[in-house]
Amino acid sequence: MPVQLDHLIVPSLDRVAAARQLGELLGVPWAAQGAVGPFSPVFVHEGLTLDFDQWPAPIPRQHYCFRVDEAAFDAILARIQAAGIAYRSLPHGPDDHAVNPAFGGRLVYWGEPDGHVWELLTVSYARQPDGRADGGS
Repeated sequence: MPVQLDHLIVPSLDRVAAARQLGELLGVPWAAQGAVGPFSPVFVHEGLTLDFDQWPAPIPRQHYCFRVDEAAFDAILARIQAAGIAYRSLPHGPDDHAVNPAFGGRLVYWGEPDGHVWELLTVSYARQPDGRADGGS
């Protein structure tokens, strides 16, 4: 069996609210209380869970990226927009409410109350078809 990432701990000030928001935006199941530990899990897919854990301030800011197909991208972006969440085309900078067409796909970034940055993309720039990690530039 190849090595697979099973779960990550996501620090948060309000684990239930953070898990609820991400689960609803991604359109995946989540729970206020997990089966093990003090976590609010988001079941990203069969092989990956994000376990939100309640931490005291300050919360270390982290970056998480989700690769999805075009239909899922459209659905998730629509939920981000419907929720009134600001998003941007670049990892840092102002919220421009634009989609970045880089690397032959589409990508957006958005923040959440704990300061984490979420990224949504349709084509991995880390795994380009030509084997280059830089997107061919």
